[in-house]
Amino acid sequence: MGLVVMSEQELQRVEVLSRVLDGSMRTCSAAAVLAISPRQVQRLLRRYREDGANAVRHGLRGCPSNNRINRGRHDLALHLVREHYADFGPTLAAEKLAERHALTVSRETLRKWMIADGLWRDRKARRSFHPPRLRRERYGELIQIDGSDHRWFEDRAAPCTLLVFIDDATGTLMQMRFVTSESTFSYFEALDGYLRAHGRPVAF
Repeated sequence: MGLVVMSEQELQRVEVLSRVLDGSMRTCSAAAVLAISPRQVQRLLRRYREDGANAVRHGLRGCPSNNRINRGRHDLALHLVREHYADFGPTLAAEKLAERHALTVSRETLRKWMIADGLWRDRKARRSFHPPRLRRERYGELIQIDGSDHRWFEDRAAPCTLLVFIDDATGTLMQMRFVTSESTFSYFEALDGYLRAHGRPVAF
């Protein structure tokens, strides 16, 4: 029997179904990526559990090219970024993909994908849209602080505010704290936690 090569769509289905089975992706997200209904995803999952990749493409014998596998990884990564991390930079987005979705993509690769997809602008493009305010060069030179009101725990708790301390040079999340609301007291409490853990930066 000759070699049978899986199509790009079939490779993407294998990638997505495996993510659903290992718990790193929800059925509804898989349905959105594959452009099929959640019920169809469930049917594919049942067949995939029984027959593995053959459930998607019977007769597979050859090794699919890395380019095809990478395309499925590319599509899945960008879907997750658009759905969960559209306002994140490539470094933090890559960390979240690895931590929460078991999807490992290098920061530089993800940066290129996000730029091509319009999810991120390189430094030159960002300077053309905004007055230039380049990031500080060294860790600890500037810590940016912001608060975000949101229903963080959905219907399990009342809306609250997330206070975040971010290192400007690296984008590292230095301190996070849920508080009832933004206030001088809540910011001082978060600041105390930051100083105890990291010491004093050059500027806030």
